[in-house]
Amino acid sequence: MGTTQLETVPEPKYWHLKTVLSDALDSEFAVGEILPNERELAARFGVARATLRQALEQLELEGRLQRRRGVGTTVAPPRVGVAVAPARHTWPGAPGDDWQPVDAAQSDTVPAAVARLLQTVPGEQVHIVRRTRVTNGQPVAAELLYVPSAAVPGHTEGPVRSAPARARAVLHELQELELEGQDRTVELGSARAEDARQLDRLPGAPVLVVTTRYVSGGRTTAVAVSTYRADTCRLTFGASDEVSLLAG
Repeated sequence: MGTTQLETVPEPKYWHLKTVLSDALDSEFAVGEILPNERELAARFGVARATLRQALEQLELEGRLQRRRGVGTTVAPPRVGVAVAPARHTWPGAPGDDWQPVDAAQSDTVPAAVARLLQTVPGEQVHIVRRTRVTNGQPVAAELLYVPSAAVPGHTEGPVRSAPARARAVLHELQELELEGQDRTVELGSARAEDARQLDRLPGAPVLVVTTRYVSGGRTTAVAVSTYRADTCRLTFGASDEVSLLAG
């Protein structure tokens, strides 16, 4: 990648730099290769480091680059197609589900957006099931599934269980209910610290957040908030799925 000075262009400087860098990634770098450090790149292109960071952040958002702890910025492999809804009208944990149960706990505190969807009242107990999804040995998504305790009255804590067994117990109770419908929304977000740890990402990295609302008995019975790595995932949906894309 030779020295290139950016001339005055009608588009933002970082956007033009992003295009130049993208061409260089195609022609001069291999997947997994580490890019020169920011100081070298900024000097090579004659731009401020703030401008360079904007371009690199955009390329990361587009899945061209990955920031890895203790490694640096590397060229990302092509995005992996991840089916969000391979089957319609199935509860989480149904046969064929690609998610792995991690743990479950009860809480009387849930995010405000989830509380609105569930129509819970302050202090109401909710099961929070944590799950993860792995593709080709790589973590690609983390999920929090919220189920009001009143929605699964047959669930009991019972004897001490392992963390995954606690999660499976709540999922099993959901299978006993009649699923009347489900809908999804997708929006761009930033990885929270906890999600970042599970996904082997840096906090604040771009992610795709899929919120799924499950309806049974005429009301919202469960809400799943699934966080996908934006740098490695290309989400695919069934032909019959109606997905609402929200601008973040």
